[in-house]
Amino acid sequence: MWKGALITSLLGLLFVIGYVLVEIFSSNSVLPVLAGKEPGGSGMTMLSWGIGLLVVVVALFASAIRILREYQRSVVFMLGRFWKVKGPGLIILIPGIQQMVRVDMRTIVMDVPTQDVISKDNVSVKVNAVVYFRVIDAERAIIQVENFLAATSQLAQTTLRSVLGQHELDEMLSERDKLNSDIQSIIDAQTEEWGIKVANVEIKHVDLDESMVRAIARQAEAERERRAKVIHAEGELQASENLLQAAQVLSRQPQALQLRYLQTLTEITGEGTSTIVFPLPMDFLGSLANLVKQDRTDDGSTHQEPD
Repeated sequence: MWKGALITSLLGLLFVIGYVLVEIFSSNSVLPVLAGKEPGGSGMTMLSWGIGLLVVVVALFASAIRILREYQRSVVFMLGRFWKVKGPGLIILIPGIQQMVRVDMRTIVMDVPTQDVISKDNVSVKVNAVVYFRVIDAERAIIQVENFLAATSQLAQTTLRSVLGQHELDEMLSERDKLNSDIQSIIDAQTEEWGIKVANVEIKHVDLDESMVRAIARQAEAERERRAKVIHAEGELQASENLLQAAQVLSRQPQALQLRYLQTLTEITGEGTSTIVFPLPMDFLGSLANLVKQDRTDDGSTHQEPD
């Protein structure tokens, strides 16, 4: 209601001043001035007062009007005390009595400067990050903290050093998502009193010294060699277990061994080789030796019989 009354009063004052100026210009005291003659004192005084009042009213009217965009809000103070949050759109203030502070409600992207961090395993690294946040309560963002941008930046720097200092270097390199979540939750919990919502925190770079880079490369190479040896040993173990099972099967079924020999002979002859070395089983050779020995024995007994 007071807005409409203020606008009506300003328009009425403009109408009165315009009417006074018309009367002044239409009076005989102003005509000599326009004709180049010496004017009367009363006419010039009224003209000066009219122009001065017009300038004052126009200045007051211009200072009372504010226009805020869709993403802006204004925190209005009346006689130094908080009154209300207004916007967006057209805002009318009482000049000299009300003041306003603009607040941007969009998401703000803030770079965290490079920080020197000592990890839990005493490795010195340089880390920087980026913070995404926005103002959700313009009143608290203006009243509760002097400069919410500077305060959020300083809080992000200290939190980054504190959280990363509790983890080892390997965790910084491999578990960034977890570290980002921890940093975001800590900053968001502390900035909630300021009317600020931290949406996301991302660690950008983890810079190491050249000596540490070489040490990590050697460690990675040793880890690859270890894995290769473990895989080779597991393969040897599985192969030996399979050979043991095959030997047990062949020992229970001697005919299977003979079939395996024949299959091997077929494969060798198919390769076009001129010389074939065919192994004989030991039991077969033992049986053959027994047969030869038995034949010799039989022959000897036959020769010893009298005619």
